[in-house]
Amino acid sequence: MTSVHELIRDAAARERAGGSGAGRPQRAPHARPIALRATGASSCDSSLSRDPWAIDRDPGYGPGASTGDAVPGDAPRQGPLPARYTEASDDELHDWIVAAKAELGQRVRILGHFYQRDEVVRYADFVGDSFMLAQAAKASPDAEAFVFCGVHFMAETADILSGPDQAVILPNLAAGCSMADMATIDQVEDCWRELTAVLGDAADGAQPVIPVTYMNSSAAIKAFCGRNGGIVCTSSNARTVLEWAFARGSRVVFFPDQHLGRNTAHEMGIPEERMPLWRPHLALGGNTVEQLRDARVILWNGFCSVHKRFSVAQIERARAEHPDVRVIVHPECPADVVRAADGAGSTEYIRAQIAAAAPGEVIAVGTEINLVNRLQQQRPDLTVFCLDPVVCPCSTMYRIHPAYLAWTLESLVAGEMPNRIVVDASVAGDSRVALERMLAAKP
Repeated sequence: MTSVHELIRDAAARERAGGSGAGRPQRAPHARPIALRATGASSCDSSLSRDPWAIDRDPGYGPGASTGDAVPGDAPRQGPLPARYTEASDDELHDWIVAAKAELGQRVRILGHFYQRDEVVRYADFVGDSFMLAQAAKASPDAEAFVFCGVHFMAETADILSGPDQAVILPNLAAGCSMADMATIDQVEDCWRELTAVLGDAADGAQPVIPVTYMNSSAAIKAFCGRNGGIVCTSSNARTVLEWAFARGSRVVFFPDQHLGRNTAHEMGIPEERMPLWRPHLALGGNTVEQLRDARVILWNGFCSVHKRFSVAQIERARAEHPDVRVIVHPECPADVVRAADGAGSTEYIRAQIAAAAPGEVIAVGTEINLVNRLQQQRPDLTVFCLDPVVCPCSTMYRIHPAYLAWTLESLVAGEMPNRIVVDASVAGDSRVALERMLAAKP
């Protein structure tokens, strides 16, 4: 099957040429194609075909689904990449990565997120979602360093859970997460002060509100939850975590993804009117005192820009074109999409559904394109396609390019350690408390 990289590479070449046919210019050594169309191939933003080092220092997250999201002023920025790597061919980068990996051996492990491009995942020693990768770091006590091919909050979590003498390296510091950045620690602490003023003190041993944060959040917010009786969750255990929280408090305030919080609470039978949305730029989050006191889950106004793109109209179109289609989506999608689908769950749930499908099944998936395409490649006896007709993937995940990986590995061979992610000890300690609570909360 043609890979996403090949499809979009050709689309990017056509865009640069202003059309198709003979006479189009040859692609640059590292064309950076991004998105796939159901009716052909095209990027959702022409700038996505540029190499990451060409846009790393530009303001914002770069082209892609999160291009309009606001970036915190203190977001990390990547320095210039040496010309040796930006001017290298794909074959040269491959040879350098393989050679460096061989020299480093078991001392350095490469962790690759499911949403990474194929040309990076191929080098990973372990592939998984954000928490699986952090667990992989924790379970590798003999490794001296982890090269984390993901985004910033993931590398932070790996640093928190790995040993004190183990280093976690993010090949490109510009690989952030717009969802994680939608809740800053200052905003969360302001929210907490307002909530505690309205909701009062603990009664009968129960806290008036328990803070819960999704894994897709900064270490500072995980630490906030740890020191305030709260907990971390993933998309696969969000219900278990909410049950844990309700056993200890009257309400939950859920950071930063409103959709995962809403979908999980709805599954537990909590009505929409008891799930007010907290908008951090408004007093009381834009709610009345009565709404907050009647609340069961207070949802932070955050979201994943990729999963927000999926719609009920896309599901209806998939069903019209494929009457026997089964639709499965990620719970970061909007509530109406989740309710219109045949199933919803974490990345691991989606992978398990594809693995267990009967030959010949048609499955439409609402999640990031690299994972969808990889699942189709693994099951050529199925028809697996992405719901979004113009797939706009996680643009920050695409900041990790083989050139950055080669630079990182060769730096390690030379005894240097670029882009090490270090979480302050005080923050790491409280974060670890919230993470350990999550690990102890069994279904």
